[in-house]
Amino acid sequence: MSSESTLDDDDTFKILIATDIHLGYLEKDAIRGNDSYNTMDEILKCAKTNQVDFILLGGDLFHENKPSRRCLHNCITTLRRYCMGDTPIHFNIISDQTVNFNTTQFPWVNYQDENLNISIPVFSIHGNHDDPTGAEGLCALDLLSASGLVNHFGHSQSVERIEISPILMQKGNTKLALFGLGSIPDERLYRMFVNNQVTMLRPKEDQEEWFNLFAIHQNRSKHGPTNYIPEQFLDDFLDLVVWGHEHECLIAPTRNEQQLFYVTQPGSSVATSLSPGEATKKHVGLLRVKGRKMNLQKIPLKTVRQFFIQDVVLADYEDHFTPETPQVTKKVEDLCYAKVTDMLEEAERERLGCPLTPEKPLIRLRVDYSGGFDTFNTSRFSQKFVDRVANPKDLIHFLRRREQKEDIKDEVNVDYGKLLKTTAVEGLRVEDLVKQYFEATEQTVKLSLLTEQGMGKAIQEFVDKDEKDAIEELITYQLEKTQRHLQARGVTTEQDIDTEIQRFRDSKKNTTEEENDIKEAMNRAKAHRLERGNEPMDQDMSDELAMDSDEGAAPFAPPTRGRGRGGRGRGSRGRGRGATASEPKPAGRGRSQKSSVTTQSRSIMQAFQAPSQRSSRAAATPSYTTDEVTIDDSDEDVPVMKTTRAPPSKTASSSSSFTKYSSQSQSQSSRGVAFDDSDDDEDDPFKGCSRSRR
Repeated sequence: MSSESTLDDDDTFKILIATDIHLGYLEKDAIRGNDSYNTMDEILKCAKTNQVDFILLGGDLFHENKPSRRCLHNCITTLRRYCMGDTPIHFNIISDQTVNFNTTQFPWVNYQDENLNISIPVFSIHGNHDDPTGAEGLCALDLLSASGLVNHFGHSQSVERIEISPILMQKGNTKLALFGLGSIPDERLYRMFVNNQVTMLRPKEDQEEWFNLFAIHQNRSKHGPTNYIPEQFLDDFLDLVVWGHEHECLIAPTRNEQQLFYVTQPGSSVATSLSPGEATKKHVGLLRVKGRKMNLQKIPLKTVRQFFIQDVVLADYEDHFTPETPQVTKKVEDLCYAKVTDMLEEAERERLGCPLTPEKPLIRLRVDYSGGFDTFNTSRFSQKFVDRVANPKDLIHFLRRREQKEDIKDEVNVDYGKLLKTTAVEGLRVEDLVKQYFEATEQTVKLSLLTEQGMGKAIQEFVDKDEKDAIEELITYQLEKTQRHLQARGVTTEQDIDTEIQRFRDSKKNTTEEENDIKEAMNRAKAHRLERGNEPMDQDMSDELAMDSDEGAAPFAPPTRGRGRGGRGRGSRGRGRGATASEPKPAGRGRSQKSSVTTQSRSIMQAFQAPSQRSSRAAATPSYTTDEVTIDDSDEDVPVMKTTRAPPSKTASSSSSFTKYSSQSQSQSSRGVAFDDSDDDEDDPFKGCSRSRR
């Protein structure tokens, strides 16, 4: 491999990449309260040690939508300690910054502010945990942005159409286009991709000279038919996608063979759940970009608390005991004791020589007791390890294999214990549980006026963000609207009323109208709370409207009359897609006039078509040479990427001249970068085979 001094020259961008730091997670826990803060300190210290040009965060910097004062204080202190100083910045931003940083009253990058002394700029999108809320659409990152410590970008202010304008950077001869899209509810964003409502802007000139880097914070793995974002939805001109939200560390770039870009998934910096994905060793990435080459080095984090998880299926130990064996519960407990002890010994061996690693590890033993076995007292068992593990209260987790589903014929036969048991709901949100409940009981406990989505959102507001009037206001609002609908239709008989109510309810499911109804009801709940004076008007950040933590953000207009019962001007909560006529339009983009929106939705199958099958692509395919891929699975070696492209145009790129690329009608030119192994030793064991470019 080339030495770092050779790689780090005046034309090379050095970028530290991290996602899902979750500052403030379990900050009140006596043992784990400082874990997220210690790791944040290590990440920024790593950036300063490696003298990076900037830090790129992929969302969820904070664990809570409204972080505590202690959490904000720790974050600001750490950023000021490592990111402020006299070190000069060696790259320039040549795009329209009023478009890139459109959520602040200081629309320019912080290191160009004459009142600030920034040595390491931080660029961050928001995640689903620290998402913008309230009528102003503000989040915790906007506080850091206003204070000049973080550059918040990737915030889409429209829920009807998304245009992603890149931050154009140049260092020497290297040009970097940084795209970003903050967290948006997956179902909504999926629908917008399918309906061709997501557009990525590119400079019109010298497009082949730009290295295109995209930061996104969405579900990558499939959680439902539309509850994720397929990689095929993203534009094929991208070179590298930094994927946030997924906590499993898969930082080694993987190539998407259909779109010909690479995806890196840094994962979380702190374990927020005791699941197998969190047990993977945590890393951050040091990305080097020079021209059309890129190089990603994974750096292991030393301050992360160790986490070991193991599964035990009692039915597999037939040689030792069966459900009929005398004192079988004692034998099961002894087996679990031995398994936990083995994991603790392994943790101690790994921790030797690494003083930064916390002493007490996280241990989780999942015991499948299917087949007639009984559980034992987990509290008494955990007392044996209370001084050796960081999570004694949830050391043991009993589960059973899911039994065959029974036919649900009436309410009496609904097994709510199975529906809501722990193994089925880990990682689900409140609204998901509400939806599951009403789907399972639809025939006997049917909702007449409300929809599952509306009820789920109202409960989510009540539980997560303490909006006490959310449920009542949703019911009241829907009742009033249904009454007006029946009066307008002139329905009088009881049978016709039931039929019309059912039809009216079903017609709103999964539509913009349903989303707008939810927004209006949440606005009313907020207005009621402010009328009563339950909370001061200047309460800590974004209390005007507590949106679901998985909602995307947009600046919405507050209710226009009293308690929000005036005109039906909806648009105050993030699920709707309808933009109002008074919505402010960002100025100064200098791009071509927006084309009219196609009203006919594209099919999901069309959205998944390979680039060669999309008829709307017009550009000719240039010829490229073969590329080679090397993947690094160690913690020290460096995977490097390279590509050979057609000679770029000599005309300088204009920062204000963009061309639009819809995510569903992309240029057919074959893209992709490959790992650069031109400087590797001949005996490099990670060198991959050649693969021809499409």
